[in-house]
Amino acid sequence: MPLDVVGIGEVLIDFVGAEPGSYVDVPAFQKCFGGAPMNTMVGVARLGCRAGAITAVGDDPFGKFLIRELERNGVDASQVKVKRGMRTTITFVANEPETGERSFIFYRRPWISGTADSSLTIEDVDLDYVADSRILHVSGFALSQNPSRRTILKVVEHARSSGVQVSFDPTLRLDVWNSERTIRRVYAKILRMSNIATFSLEEAEFVLGTRDPEVAARRAFRYGVEIVGIKMGAEGALLQRRTGEKLTLPAFKVNAIDTTGAGDGWNAGLLTGLIHGWDLDTCLLVANAVGALVVTRHGAITALPYKDELKGFLKSHGIKVDL
Repeated sequence: MPLDVVGIGEVLIDFVGAEPGSYVDVPAFQKCFGGAPMNTMVGVARLGCRAGAITAVGDDPFGKFLIRELERNGVDASQVKVKRGMRTTITFVANEPETGERSFIFYRRPWISGTADSSLTIEDVDLDYVADSRILHVSGFALSQNPSRRTILKVVEHARSSGVQVSFDPTLRLDVWNSERTIRRVYAKILRMSNIATFSLEEAEFVLGTRDPEVAARRAFRYGVEIVGIKMGAEGALLQRRTGEKLTLPAFKVNAIDTTGAGDGWNAGLLTGLIHGWDLDTCLLVANAVGALVVTRHGAITALPYKDELKGFLKSHGIKVDL
């Protein structure tokens, strides 16, 4: 059966600090599933849509863990490649005690060589698998190094020529790029190929030159993007169509423990809404709700809701959505 959404890009291990604090002071780190596009695929699958993954892992126990977690969460992992002689990418994540905001230390290119997620080739990809889906979701992180960059851009071109919608999330991590000039060039290229694009305020400032959500949306539309989402953290989010329909909603108030993966969860809610053909208001409500639930536990996918959990959360706020 054709898939609703296929995610292409990185999958990795997040070692998340067991308690808030600096890398020097945190006594232990917890192993968690990670990688922005694959977090989003898990979120989409838990909400009842058909999701698949195109990515690469190393020939090691961490790679086996990641494949198992994808399958356990209902994501089709048949297109996940195991790269012999390579290691799975790992990341350490620490959270500031006061805000819950996180920082990352990546063990992958350009810092070390031979990690699997940056080594995806076009020979690893079944283009028919992509062409049969409705949306291809792309991470900017995965565009940071070749050969994955070249591969993903070719896959995106094929998706567009096959009538597949392209969703782009910058996943901006300066540490994994060789230069800011390269980031801007590559992001500009992928934006011109995208139907849907979502940004945090920090990403909007870097990519679009402004933290004003409405100005950022207008600038994204100049690339040809049709739907733009601006994620404003505790302040909520903006969602706008190129045709002019626009909506801003506040965030749901929750006890934030770990913000890792909140934007990925938000993306999952948005893509689910677009797949179902919901109106802008419902799409944004669901996206905000999923993003809010993610921050209530450690790890990017730990608190991603299933349909009934999301319904319960929305019902507790007086909102009914037919999922």
